Amino acid sequence: MLKVKETLRKSIHLSSLVIPYGYRFILKDNRKLMFYVMLSAFAIMLVVEFYRFWQKSFRKTFWWIFGLVLRRHELRDFTGAPDLLFSAMLCVAFFEPVIVFFALSFLALGDTFAAMVGINFGRRKIGKGNKSLEGSLACFAVCFSYALLFGLHPDFYLHPVVAFTGALAATLAEMSGLPVDDNVEMPLVSALAMALAKIIF
Repeated sequence: MLKVKETLRKSIHLSSLVIPYGYRFILKDNRKLMFYVMLSAFAIMLVVEFYRFWQKSFRKTFWWIFGLVLRRHELRDFTGAPDLLFSAMLCVAFFEPVIVFFALSFLALGDTFAAMVGINFGRRKIGKGNKSLEGSLACFAVCFSYALLFGLHPDFYLHPVVAFTGALAATLAEMSGLPVDDNVEMPLVSALAMALAKIIF
């Protein structure tokens, strides 16, 4: 049951691709507008989170709707949504649009495939927690392949070394085991790594 629940949770996690794709294709890389959209979404999510802590009936309804994909500790703690929106907001504020696109895509794709492969096929545990070598390799392979594929298009051009650096940084962040949510750590670390790499390449 746990495997099914985590696999479903991470499958839904893919829906966060709407953020980088919306930024790129709907808002046309309008940084100011995207920042305010993310700020508003973050503020609304915080209100929802605090309200469910305060209002018992709403908390029960929230758990009834989302309980299948929530972890037990999220009944009394924040879900990953505010963290994701907060990191997206910071990425938009401090990094150029093409880097934001890939950093947030790495989170949606890399974290999802790392979990799904790790849960279902992971045999070699690495680092702290429940990370596996198979899951981490899947994370890197998906992120690097994705960056190379999109990087072929002139509107998304990313030097292969920059793509490699970003994918590797995202993977290391995902497997680090640090007490920082992946939704914050992965996009910010990979975005910073790509920004530094772009100075050279």
